[in-house]
Amino acid sequence: MLQTLSIRDFVIVDQLELNFERGYTVLTGETGAGKSILIDALSLALGARNEGDVVRHGCDKAEMSANFTLNDNHEAQKWLSENEMQADDNELVLRRVIYADGRSRAFINGTAATIAQLKELGEFLVDIYSQNAHHSLLKLATQRAVLDDFGGLSPLAQDVSSHYKNWAKLNEMRLEMTRNASKYADELAELRDKTRELAQLDFDQDEWESLQQEHSRLSHGASLLSGCEASREILSEGDISALRQLGVVQAKLQTLRDFDASLDEPLALIDSAMIGLEEADRFINRYLQKSELDPARLAEVESRIQAVHSAARKYRVSVEMLPATLMHWQARMAELDGVGEDGELEKNEAAALAQYMAQAQKLSAGRLKAAKSLSTKITQEMQRLSLAGGQFEVLLTPHEKSASGLEQVEFLVAGHAGVALKPLNKAASGGELSRISLAIRVVTAQQGGVPTMIFDEVDVGIGGGVAEIVGQLLKQLGFARQVLVITHLPQVAALGKQHLRVSKTQTNGQTLSHIEPLDDAHRIEEIARMLGGIAITDTTRQHAKEMLTL
Repeated sequence: MLQTLSIRDFVIVDQLELNFERGYTVLTGETGAGKSILIDALSLALGARNEGDVVRHGCDKAEMSANFTLNDNHEAQKWLSENEMQADDNELVLRRVIYADGRSRAFINGTAATIAQLKELGEFLVDIYSQNAHHSLLKLATQRAVLDDFGGLSPLAQDVSSHYKNWAKLNEMRLEMTRNASKYADELAELRDKTRELAQLDFDQDEWESLQQEHSRLSHGASLLSGCEASREILSEGDISALRQLGVVQAKLQTLRDFDASLDEPLALIDSAMIGLEEADRFINRYLQKSELDPARLAEVESRIQAVHSAARKYRVSVEMLPATLMHWQARMAELDGVGEDGELEKNEAAALAQYMAQAQKLSAGRLKAAKSLSTKITQEMQRLSLAGGQFEVLLTPHEKSASGLEQVEFLVAGHAGVALKPLNKAASGGELSRISLAIRVVTAQQGGVPTMIFDEVDVGIGGGVAEIVGQLLKQLGFARQVLVITHLPQVAALGKQHLRVSKTQTNGQTLSHIEPLDDAHRIEEIARMLGGIAITDTTRQHAKEMLTL
């Protein structure tokens, strides 16, 4: 769950740190006070895209940091483990820094991260529902996702999509090869000739490196032999060789150290140098004994190098790419062989289709079961939301196989008794859509695993007794999840366990937004303000007290 949110120099917030409790929290304030700033800042900490100037005027950067506990959040723990970002004591800190020039940096538990990583991890931490969520529910793709999430079918739906893409690829390949059978036959014949030639060359990268080294040695054989002989002359064979000269120095120092023991150190160095030179001399001598000029071998190596270069020029690739080119051709031949008389491609396509159909039919059965349950539960919630006699139904219409399965998912609704069921985007008015959307979110959210839910003014268009019922629904949801609601309705705000108020002040000519938790006395004043407007009377205060004791 979300524990704290720290904000610095963000829009009209200079510095803010909020602590959040479990259960149902409400956020209220005057219109324009900046209630949505908290959601915007948290969204950025969760990896949302920065689409505006969010750095407070006169500052060089904005910072937002969100702290979470991950107890029982196995998905988030798994993600951290897979990305080698362990959380100590199940504590998690997401931090985002946005600079005035638009640059952005992200951190997970103090480790630099990408914005994409913040977003991936954030999906396991918080669900944010805004007024725009109503409109997304009008899309068939969203409705299908809601049903799959409710039924715990999302992993199976992804599996179905993967199987469909595999079948579609094989199907397209077979159709293309059938249309171009003659062309592919010619390509296959050409590939066989080319791969036969490269296979006969029997060339690999290790051999190329060995050939180049051997060619360098053989082509410079005379220089190597004469140079090594000259080196031995200097080291040991000449009249004034290095070893003889060092021997003279060694003898002198051995005599002199009898008079001064401090000469032991240079004598030891001379001894060591002589040992090293003697070993080098022996090595060069052995090299000379086994080395000889070999014109025949040099010709063989040069011929081999020429053959490799000729193949590279012929097929217009670098020498280093010849082995990879052979592998590519062999893979392409394997694909083309599938269109042969043995029907290997057709067999693979049929097997892929069978796998898809098995999973898709399993998904269809799961959707049918989930659709009945979801229809019943949302219909029940609609009765509580002053949509008496209203009905909700998830319609599954069979259609041709696709990546989304074997049926189209569509939400139908009737706002009142005696009204025919119609698609959600045609049947619901603005107020009805808000209530139906909230019912869908409340019912489906109980199936999810994300521990924190935020509702940003989803109660727009709702009032009176319905608002109180909405508050009760959100409060009920707060028993199982951490729920934060931005609201303008006193009936919704009065049911919160924790109450935060947003206000604006003028400081040194700047407008600043503040968010503070309210105690009981200040909650009465805030609820009274929401009830009565600017002029707060004893009557509105009494009404507020009554609402807060419900």
